[in-house]
Amino acid sequence: MALFTIEDVYKTFQNGDVQEEILKGVSLTLHAGEMTALVGASGSGKSTLLTIAAGLQSASSGNIIFEEKNLTAMNAEQIRQIRASQFGFVFQFAHLVPFLTVAEQLTLMLNVAAKHEQKQQIDRILSLIGMEHRKNMYPASLSGGEKQRVAIARAIIHQPKILFADEPTASLDSTRSKEVMELLQSITKELNIATLIVTHDEEMLTYVDRTVKMVDGVIQ
Repeated sequence: MALFTIEDVYKTFQNGDVQEEILKGVSLTLHAGEMTALVGASGSGKSTLLTIAAGLQSASSGNIIFEEKNLTAMNAEQIRQIRASQFGFVFQFAHLVPFLTVAEQLTLMLNVAAKHEQKQQIDRILSLIGMEHRKNMYPASLSGGEKQRVAIARAIIHQPKILFADEPTASLDSTRSKEVMELLQSITKELNIATLIVTHDEEMLTYVDRTVKMVDGVIQ
């Protein structure tokens, strides 16, 4: 059974006197332990679909189903709670807090009361991403690839079930991009999460389990 289902989703925007249809009845399923890439030309609707799936904006019609719960029937606070507890987000830029160390970046995302449990979880995730030796460093001392690794760690530290990644390698060179994709691939499998990634880089598609192409608001 699918962990996450996008069902017949439409999205329209009002542009002056004209209604622009960005998504035209899109349906997609995501499964635990699988990384799905969403590709397409600029303006095809892929980033709009990702943000709707992640609960960052609403669909004009259709359903977003997570663990048999319909997000489109929920109010803003209910959606916020699911985003905070069950979803993780990685963006093009790491957006790390400059005055916090690597370990402190992750502590921000934890709601665990006991300090020793926080430390254990942080150490486990830093080991998973190969950054345990950098835990006390500040962002200014990290490379672009290391910053994105910390951003990924921050996205999964609360153990989400879905990871949304919007162009996570766009600001990196080819070597760092491959490292980040290898990390996303291993995290998806090891933590058994569903990962949806938007990318324009076809070289990165070798790391995903499934590629979905969007053209003019529909999935081909």
